[in-house]
Amino acid sequence: MIAIIDYDAGNLKSVEKALLHLGEEAIITRDREQLLQADKVILPGVGNFGDAMNKLHHYQLVSVIREIVDQKTPFLGICLGMQVLFESSDECKGVKGLSILEGDILRIPDSEGLKIPHMGWNSLTIQEGARLYRGIEQQAFVYFVHSYYLKACNSKDVVATTHYSTLIDASVERDNVYGCQFHPEKSGELGLQILKNFAHL
Repeated sequence: MIAIIDYDAGNLKSVEKALLHLGEEAIITRDREQLLQADKVILPGVGNFGDAMNKLHHYQLVSVIREIVDQKTPFLGICLGMQVLFESSDECKGVKGLSILEGDILRIPDSEGLKIPHMGWNSLTIQEGARLYRGIEQQAFVYFVHSYYLKACNSKDVVATTHYSTLIDASVERDNVYGCQFHPEKSGELGLQILKNFAHL
């Protein structure tokens, strides 16, 4: 059973649909016991860093997420769901993230000819041995929608990067915690393979 954390994020259903397409059992829930008993947990997210943290606090999910991570359940943050795993974001000064991983969420620098938000397909440079990317070739294209990006403190956490105006840490892995800045659920067959790899960890 893969639990998708329900905190009123916009892309819950598309993540659920992708998992069901793969034949996985998936549930959208904010119930503490269901989340703690799940085999895997996904935190999707689109929108504003501050709003996301407010809703996680409102639904008393912050402590639940920490418990899930502490009990070593595989945990995947997608897009904004990855960003809130870190300490803070330029998007909302003074709002604390979950601080499960160390790093800064910065605004993508303006660059002539590039639009922000970054919406589109970019290729990944993948680190050898990355668990989410088993069977996926270098420079595979995935779909991004974001104005802010991760600069991780620990380079060992970073398993995939891309370039859009600047070098972007596009994916992280540490122990049982995983993150994708891009949307695997919107990245075609390759994105489905990434979700399948997560489901089979």
